[in-house]
Amino acid sequence: MESSLWSPISGGIAAPRGFQAAGITAGLKVSNNPDLALIVAPYGAVCSGTFTTSSARAECINLAVSRLESTHGAIRAILINSGQANACTGKRGLEDSLLATKTLANRLELNDQQILICSTGVIGDPIPIQALLAGIDPLVAALDEENGDAAAKAILTTDLVEKQIAFQASIGGKAVRIGGMAKGSGMIHPNMATMLAFLTCDAFVPQEVWCKMVKRVVNSTFNCISVDGDTSTNDACLAFAAGELLSSKYFTDLEVGLMKVASHLAKAIVRDGEGANCLMEVTVDGAKTDAEARFIARAICSSSLVKTAIHGCDPNWGRIIAAAGRADISFSLSEVSLSIGEYMLLKGGLPIAFKKDLVAGYMREKFNMHDVDDDALKIRLIIGKGNGSASAWGCDFSKEYVRINADYTT
Repeated sequence: MESSLWSPISGGIAAPRGFQAAGITAGLKVSNNPDLALIVAPYGAVCSGTFTTSSARAECINLAVSRLESTHGAIRAILINSGQANACTGKRGLEDSLLATKTLANRLELNDQQILICSTGVIGDPIPIQALLAGIDPLVAALDEENGDAAAKAILTTDLVEKQIAFQASIGGKAVRIGGMAKGSGMIHPNMATMLAFLTCDAFVPQEVWCKMVKRVVNSTFNCISVDGDTSTNDACLAFAAGELLSSKYFTDLEVGLMKVASHLAKAIVRDGEGANCLMEVTVDGAKTDAEARFIARAICSSSLVKTAIHGCDPNWGRIIAAAGRADISFSLSEVSLSIGEYMLLKGGLPIAFKKDLVAGYMREKFNMHDVDDDALKIRLIIGKGNGSASAWGCDFSKEYVRINADYTT
């Protein structure tokens, strides 16, 4: 199935049939902005998760990994608090997570093991647990299939905009919907950045198949973005599948839709990077494998020198080649070509004449655009004659990024 056959619909995370969401202000943030969200999946749902590889990960991540394993993915609800990462908070971090999920489980008449909690915010800050517990009843009361917007707002921290999307397609003669929401703006360089992502689908897929599908999608989307090169203690992507069993002959079609949702959310995170003005898309072709191409594309997107050149609209191709060269993937420079937009700057490993003002103008045109699917500043690198190809996404580095993070906790 071509990705174009998946059409956008409203509803975000709650668009797939059977799912409900909620988002409220529970008083966890001093700003009084929404700070507590909930996703509830229908009976029989299966959940798959990918998580930060950080050795300093939060207890909520350890709890999620344990419960996904013990229930074989039979998770029914995810509670999300924003404002406090609840990481590096010692024994209290686990105790608060257990208490929050137990209270919610009792309210929803579910088993504790069927509830996960995700936290995001300042590392070292514990959850104001009494405020969270007091928010459980109004949060559950707000559950509705129309409340995807509220949930998407409640998970934000330094984000400027909420990030949500939903698509629908006809698969095997039946309408299938996939929804998603995410948060993230700084500390973005996932190895599964501070990022959280949630996906829902109203077609059922066996857990083993679903887990492999979600892992492939995450590797090609959320694991291919970088704002600042920092990986978080709380990164998580959790995906639900529920509903009527989908025939195996349509699994590929479903993965196309899942990739479309995740790709949109991943690019939206980078586009909303702290202090960012421009979304860049780096595509590497001609590698021996897709994995090698992805590794090089990520190295370019995460390069501080490339990111500052993008901010200055400076077509300094040397920085791009240098970043590719340090990615520990061997290639022959004599086979390398490089383009920014439609302008080729390097061919056969050697610079070619180009009009710097035209390339700079193209780069400038891409500033402050908001269509994450169409308006990225595009960089293409060909490194050989192999079949490996991959894209990664990043943003520019600005003075505003430094300002935001210089006084983040003060």
